[in-house]
Amino acid sequence: MSGVVVVGGTAGIGLAIARARAERGDEVVLTGRDAHRADTVAKEIGAHGIALDLSRPREIASALAGVERVGHLVLAAVSRDRNTVTAYDIEAAQHLVTLKLVGYTEVVHTLVPRMTQESAVVVFGGQAKERPYPGATTVATVNAGVTGLVRTLATELAPIRVNAVHPGIVGDSPYWSDKPAEVLENYRAQTPTGRLARMRDVVDAVDFLLRNEAVDGVDLAVDGGWLLR
Repeated sequence: MSGVVVVGGTAGIGLAIARARAERGDEVVLTGRDAHRADTVAKEIGAHGIALDLSRPREIASALAGVERVGHLVLAAVSRDRNTVTAYDIEAAQHLVTLKLVGYTEVVHTLVPRMTQESAVVVFGGQAKERPYPGATTVATVNAGVTGLVRTLATELAPIRVNAVHPGIVGDSPYWSDKPAEVLENYRAQTPTGRLARMRDVVDAVDFLLRNEAVDGVDLAVDGGWLLR
């Protein structure tokens, strides 16, 4: 069995990834900001839970001290943020930038000594980097930064592979599934496939990036071709 660490694995797509790997028989460690929730969710799926707050990067090394070996690392933790230039919230911006760029990097820095040459990393970005919307000032910037982060990590850590997955609108995710039907239908109509991405599509994409040994340093969009229109 390979050791799998899913950062941000207590809810949504991160949880779906952790559950899929646990069901496959892998040794899974999942993290979440709340210790009780991380432990509870982990026990439900047969994993081990760790409390980890990416926005507090100086505490990451100690939080991950008990992780012994890492075959696959998935950095799936996200924080919803709505920020504009005209009404700029510096504190909110710093929180998200620290979480995804500094926090992600510190997790990799901490766990690299416990990886092997066959290990692989997947980092979550998002398609706001290609199609920003009002309020996406920080989100679009940070997700674009994921591209640079993945390329430098893939270069520095070779032969360990590092890739990014950039989901579009995931229609059955907890965030989007409660949106009005007309809102989702509007987005669905903007895709050539006539359908939105599903959580299982993203899980499958992550699995592909982790397992395919010829894929390295890439940005994989999972959006039903949304950017073609």
